[in-house]
Amino acid sequence: MTIEQRTARFTVLMDPRKKAVFERLCAREDLTPSQVVRRLIRDYIEQRLGHAWVPGDTVDETLNKAQAEEPRKDRKAKV
Repeated sequence: MTIEQRTARFTVLMDPRKKAVFERLCAREDLTPSQVVRRLIRDYIEQRLGHAWVPGDTVDETLNKAQAEEPRKDRKAKV
């Protein structure tokens, strides 16, 4: 199993109150904000791709899998 690299930084500007609430909610679940954001991003990617995230795949491999799995729009449905 490939281990994900966690070297890329993602900066988000937000309302300080929203940040404080988010941090406290994360703490209630004994999670760091980074863990929650990584999960949200992974879930978003998987939802949009229609398949599980594979850490070892390249960006192109990941996107090509999603394209291959999309139903062809030019095919007519058989009735």
